[in-house]
Parts: sequence; C-alpha cells; structure tokens
Amino acid sequence: MSDAVAFNPHPVPKSRLWPQGIGRRLALGFGALVALMLLALSQVGLQLRVVSDITQRFATGDMQRLLRVQSLGIQIEGVGTPLARLMSASRKNRVPEYTEIDARNRRIDNIIESLFNDLKDVGQEETLRRLKDSRANYQTAFIATVDEVEAGDMTAAIQALNERINPALNAMLQESNNLLQRERERVETQLDDAQTLFRKVTLWVGGLSLLVVGFASWLAWRTTGSVVIPLRALESAAREIAQGNYASRVPTTGTTEVDRVGGALNTMAATVAEREQQIVRLAYEDALTGLPNRTALLKPLHPVHVVPNTVALLDLARLKVVNETLGYTTGDTLIQQLGQRTAAVFMAASAGGQIGPEPLVARLSGGTFAVAFFASSRDDAQAMHSALKAAMAQVVHCSGHNVDMDVSIGYADSGSADVSLSVDTLLRNAEVALHTAKRTAQGHAWHSEAQEAARLDHLSLVTDLRLAVAESQLQMWLQPKFSLRTGMAVGAEALVRWQHPTRGFISPAEFVPFAEQTGYITLVTDWMLREALRTLAQWTQRQPHLTIAVNVSTRDLQDAGFADHVGQLLQESGVQPARLRLEITESGLMEDPHRSIALLHSLRALGTPLSIDDFGTGYSSLAYLQKLPVSELKIDRAFIDKIDSAPGSQKLVKAMTEMGHGMDLLVTAEGVETEAERATITALGCDVMQGYLASKPLYGAALQKWFEALPP
Repeated sequence: MSDAVAFNPHPVPKSRLWPQGIGRRLALGFGALVALMLLALSQVGLQLRVVSDITQRFATGDMQRLLRVQSLGIQIEGVGTPLARLMSASRKNRVPEYTEIDARNRRIDNIIESLFNDLKDVGQEETLRRLKDSRANYQTAFIATVDEVEAGDMTAAIQALNERINPALNAMLQESNNLLQRERERVETQLDDAQTLFRKVTLWVGGLSLLVVGFASWLAWRTTGSVVIPLRALESAAREIAQGNYASRVPTTGTTEVDRVGGALNTMAATVAEREQQIVRLAYEDALTGLPNRTALLKPLHPVHVVPNTVALLDLARLKVVNETLGYTTGDTLIQQLGQRTAAVFMAASAGGQIGPEPLVARLSGGTFAVAFFASSRDDAQAMHSALKAAMAQVVHCSGHNVDMDVSIGYADSGSADVSLSVDTLLRNAEVALHTAKRTAQGHAWHSEAQEAARLDHLSLVTDLRLAVAESQLQMWLQPKFSLRTGMAVGAEALVRWQHPTRGFISPAEFVPFAEQTGYITLVTDWMLREALRTLAQWTQRQPHLTIAVNVSTRDLQDAGFADHVGQLLQESGVQPARLRLEITESGLMEDPHRSIALLHSLRALGTPLSIDDFGTGYSSLAYLQKLPVSELKIDRAFIDKIDSAPGSQKLVKAMTEMGHGMDLLVTAEGVETEAERATITALGCDVMQGYLASKPLYGAALQKWFEALPP
C-alpha cells in the first residue's frame, strides 16, 4: 500500500498507569467497578441477612408466643360461661357443659405448658410459677364445685364457684395479662432494634451506591476521553472512504485497537478502489456465459461506433424439460453452447463485413439471448439466420448425452434507414416476433405491423371486456343435456358469447384465453353465474328439475372467497343450490390441487353439484379424483368423436365410465354428433349425452321454443 500513511501500530504509552489497549482499559476499569459492586452487594447481603434473621425470629418465635398468651387469656375468660351454665343445668344437660369446660381446660394446660417451655430463658419464670399455682388452685376448686353439683347441693356449688373458682380464674387472668404486657413490651423493643438496624443498612447501601456511581462516572469520563474520541476520528475517516474518497487515510490515535482498525480501513480503501472496476464489470456481465447481460444490452458500458438497427431474440426450447430430465448441469451446458455459437456466428459475420462492427450478444434470462447489430438491409440480416441454423444443428455432447438444440428466433428492425428505434423498442418487437415464431412453429419470424396490430387488438379487446360485462354485451347460450336412459332433458351447459357493438360476434377462443391471463375471466364467471341463476329462477315453476352448468376458470379456483360469493348469489336468487352445477376443467384443478380441493369442498358444502369437465385431457388428476367432492364426470369430445369405429376409444371410455360409476359419479359424454356415437356410448354405460345430435347451443327465441316444448 504505497500511498498509505505510515503509522506505528504500537505507539509509546502516554501513561504507565493507564494502558493503551482498549481491552485492558475496559478490563481494568470495569474490573474495579465490578469488584466495588461485589463488595457493596456482599455488605448489603450480610446486613439483609441479619435483618432477615430478626424478622424470621420475630415471625416464628415472638409473635407466636404473643398470640399464645392472648389465646390463654381468651380461654380463661371463656371458661366462666359454661361454669355459670352448669350451675343451672339439669342433670341430663350437664354433659355438654362438662365437655366444653374440659376442652377449654385442656387448651389452657397446653398453652401454659408451651409457654413454660418457651419463656424459661426470657426472665418470666416467676410469672409462670404464679400462673401454674393459680391453675392448680382453679383445678382444686373446680373439682370441689363439681362434687357439690353432682351431690345436688346447688347452693354450696354456687358458693364454691363464687368463693373459690372465680378468684382462681381472676388470678390466672391477671398473670396472663402480666405475661401479655411483658411480651408486648419485648416485641416493641425488638421492633425498635430492627428499625435501627434497617436504617443502618439503608445508610450502608446509600453510601456504597454513591461510591459506585462516582466511580462509574469517573470511568465513563475516562473511557470517553481515551476510547470514544479516537473512535469518532475513526468513524469520520470511515465515512470519507464510504463516500468514495479512497485516498482518505485514518491517522494514528495512540489507542492500539483503534490504530489496528485504522490500518485495516486503509488497506480496505485501497482494495475497494481496486475492485470497484471489477464490481462494475460484473454488474453488466452474465455469470454463466461471460456475455453481457440485459443491463449491458440496454445501456452499454462503452458506446458502439455504429448504432444497431436490428435485434435478434433467440430462445432455447425444452430447457425446462432438459433440466428436469438430465439435470441443471446439462441445461447450463446447453445455455453456454448457445451463447458461444451465437457469438461466434455474429463475430464471424461482422469480421466478414456481412453486418456492421461490434455486434452485442447478451444473455437475458434462462435460455434467452439477444443480439443487437447493424444490418444494411433485411436481406443481410436474413442471411444470418442460415448461419445460425447451421450452428445450432450441431449436437451438444454433455454428461454422456447427445442433446439437440431447438432454437426459436424473433427478428425486429427499424424498417428503414431513416427510422431510428431504441434497443429497448427493438427488443420488445423481437419478443412479439418470437411469440409468433413459436405459435406458427416456423422456427423464426420477423416483426411486422400486422403482429403489432394484432397485439394491440388483443389488448383493446381485453380492455373492452370489462365494459362488455357492465353493459351486458355478453350472451349466455345453453346447450341441452339429455339422459341416455329416458331421453329426457336433464339440464344444460351455459356457454358465453360476446356480441361486440362494433366488431360484431367475437368467438370465445379469441377473448377467453386473454381474459384468463389478465384475470378478467372472474368478471365473466360472475356474470354467467348471475344469468344462470336468473334463468333457473324463471324455470322453477314449469321445470324445477332442470339444472344449468357454469364453467369455473382456473382464476376462480385460486380465489379463496369464491365459495362465499357463490353462496351469496344463491341466497339472493332463491334458487335451490342443487340446480346450479359448476364445471371445473381437469387442467385447472392441477394448477394448485391442494387449494382447489379445499375450495371444491367449500362449494359442495353449499349443496351445488360439481363436475369434472374435459376429463381425460389432464395429466395427473386421477390421483386426486377420489379426493374431489364431485358428482359428475364429463368425458371430453376427443374420446367421443367417431367412437363407433374406434375400438381404442371405446376401451378408454368404458374404463372411464366404470371408474366413474364405481365412485357413484354421473358420466356424461360430450360432443355426440351421430346416432352411431350415441348408440355406442349408451352401450358403454354413459348416463348423459351432450352434443349437436341432441341440440346445438340455443339462445333467445330458439331457447324459449325448446323450453316450452319440454313435457311438464
């Protein structure tokens, strides 16, 4: 680091008492602080332990004795009441009084005994002795009185009660009060001592806390002066580097760790300056192929001398299949080969003068590449296609497999030497041409005004669809369905049609796919549901058994609130849910099977029958069929067409029919157009038919005529 400011990583200490290392400074300062805090805590803990011992002794000893002394006085006072009742009680009523007197006497004895054991060491021996003597006098007087009572001499008994028992009880009560007074005085003395000790502890804690706070303040001041200030200088220098001033260098501060970080920042500044160019290059380069990326294509690092007027967009087909089958390593190899071969073809053409200099080959994403170049005419650019086709025809050998590269190409140019289009516009036009090439399976296509017009037409068509729903430009056509067993009509399938006010009739094939992509199909579904329910409400009186089936789109299956919406529409219309049948395509179910199954259960809970439409054209819904709460299986018309002369189709339809019946499902055959087909599907066990043989889709007067002709 030649331009770095030299500094000594270990400067001479300014003070021998205050170390230069941050770690040592903090260890010394906080170590002393922790030691001081531990000393304070130990002293506080010791004092609190003393207070705790006093409190524990007071709670478990003194207070308990005080309570026992109080209880003794209560028992002595309480024994007089049953003695008085004994004087007037009949012989048969004396037993309860004796029982109560004996119980109180036992409690008095127990309390005196426990107090005698507890108070021997606190100077109460004389009082306890007098208390025992009074208890003995009372016991003697009580026995003499009881003898008089049992002898029937109540006068002598009352005299003994007044002259012997009551004086003995009063003496016991007096001694009990003496004990109580002394215990209260002793408790008060201990409380005063505890408060005095607590005040001392408070002073201790306050003094030590002030000492800790003072030391901590000094330590904070010292740390700020010796650590924070150098760190601020370090931060300032780091901000300079962060703003791109890589020439900025961190000065020495006299703090070991800060100076080490400063040296690291100086090294980092030099390294970042060296790598910045590399980072910029990586931002414009594809990591897998080493070619420029989309950013470089739209905004080149170095302006080319010749402005490109043509863009070729190449897309590698079946890349997803290759990744899933042969692994991503093989797919990456194909992508690298496509980039290398494309770059080689255009560089060779540029060197030969067929196209302008400096063509830019860029990888956009996945297996998609774009080439921006200058061509004098479309013929010169078209000549590139032959070279590209020859280059891509070579088999790619990778991971022990030989893989063909199938590439579709879309071309777009300015159209005239006088017109200059941006690379972004050319790239967008090439995208449209690429889609045309894929749709027509021609391998390549040039962008044209017709493609642009068709694209804009589709966009405007989808925009008009919202207005069409609001203004009821849509029409609901119904194609009847008939029972193969009885020949009677069982219902109809609702088919959407669009009568545009300026474009006329628009086929569903034109607007439904785009409505599905943009999400507008949910508006169509809602309109069809409302129309179907309105029609069913009109049919209720004459044909209450007829049903109408409405197709549910994949978008609707992804809407968690769709079932609630259908339930609300049913409630508003007053139509029985069993008369509205919802048809779900097999491919729509497989977009998200778990969510679709949950939604179907919610719909079935409403009471609406569910049908699997176009059955047999999906991929794996057989594994989910047993989980679906459906009631009808509609076999796609592809299996019904000319089934009378197709043994293979007959076997498939028979298998599907038996499977449906095995799961208690109604089996409907779609697209029946001949008597032979009807006879065949009837023999194979189908339940319902739908097709041109029975009736074409009906609307307006034709539908009303068909309805009125139905038998009641």
